[in-house]
Amino acid sequence: MRPLIACPHCDTLHQRLFLEVRGQAACRCCDTVLYRRGIFSLNQWLALAWTTLLVFALAQGFPLAVLSVQGLDITLTFWGALRLCWDRGYYGVSVMTGLVGFWIPLLQIVLTLWVMQAIVRRRLPPDMGRTLRWLARLAPWSMAPVLVLGVLVAVVKVAGMARLQIQPGLLGFFALSFLLSGLSRWDAQALWREAEDAGMAPMSGAQGAGAVCESCGYVQAPGGRRCRRCAASMGPHRHGTAPEVWALLLAATIFYIPANVLPIMRVQTLLGSSNHTILGGVIELWRMGSWDLAVIVFVASVLVPVTKLLALSFLLLRTEPRGGRIQRQRTRLYAVVEFIGQWSMLDVFVVVLMVAMVNFPGLSRIDVGPAALNFGAVVVLTMWAAMRYDPRLGWDRLRAANVREKNHDD
Repeated sequence: MRPLIACPHCDTLHQRLFLEVRGQAACRCCDTVLYRRGIFSLNQWLALAWTTLLVFALAQGFPLAVLSVQGLDITLTFWGALRLCWDRGYYGVSVMTGLVGFWIPLLQIVLTLWVMQAIVRRRLPPDMGRTLRWLARLAPWSMAPVLVLGVLVAVVKVAGMARLQIQPGLLGFFALSFLLSGLSRWDAQALWREAEDAGMAPMSGAQGAGAVCESCGYVQAPGGRRCRRCAASMGPHRHGTAPEVWALLLAATIFYIPANVLPIMRVQTLLGSSNHTILGGVIELWRMGSWDLAVIVFVASVLVPVTKLLALSFLLLRTEPRGGRIQRQRTRLYAVVEFIGQWSMLDVFVVVLMVAMVNFPGLSRIDVGPAALNFGAVVVLTMWAAMRYDPRLGWDRLRAANVREKNHDD
């Protein structure tokens, strides 16, 4: 008997088949990719996980750059930028960027590494279920790749204001973005499947079907209050309601207005002071000749938030079943919203870094504007709304409509 796997977007059950190297399995109903097989074995991924942890320590411990203006030098580190924002009273921005740029990526690496090590040693810890539930909750908020892009944008913005020397920490961050992106493929359910294939965890579907654990993906007979494999609560099989998602979208829209109208940073120099909005920063990059970065910032900070708000609103409004092809298109739209969610945090990272990079007493200074915290709230609320939206409800309505049509024909 082969183990069963349920599609997270439409709930269709499949037998999990062995894949060739570089192969991937997709849902036959909604085309969602269910799992992949890469070129590396678990032992090789374990070595890469240790490498990722080492590179993370180097990237955070070494300076990113040294800036010099008229004999004054500034050594930039991400932790130093967070501390400077805290010292100036920008507590919300400092805590938010510190969590998604440092603490959550660190926890993601450590938890993934710990579970991989346990599977390789064939000794699963008794609290593996709780560990992987935390990993599943934290992974969407790990934004180290966004931080790397923010470092690049900040460096380009200050290149004409100070002499810049690249340091090892910046190279470490670029390496970290690739390593962490690869390691992110090992989410909680992928690790459960690896333990299952090693004979260290119960086989999904071996004890019946009818209920699926959202935490570990275990297919089991209905009726239990907790998952028989990871002990997660087996509450309502569908999460989130339309009013809940609408409330989150409305709150995000309210915060989006001051995020774009108010300044995201204030620049003070010997020539005077000026306020900069998000769109003003895009125009500035374009005038500096960095049109490629201007496009990236415009997409991440302007286009992505609007796309998320409009796409989720469209999905909430268009609930009527209109056939499998239309429902697959809606599911793909939701998958795009999930994928682009965290990239809107780019401008917040840029502002935090520039506060530390342009901190020359008596010459120049940058302060965080009120738009930064508002924009961070938009990112959090839209990501939360996407997590609470359940695409399986649309497939439930389509299946119910097909059953009614069949009964009517009979």
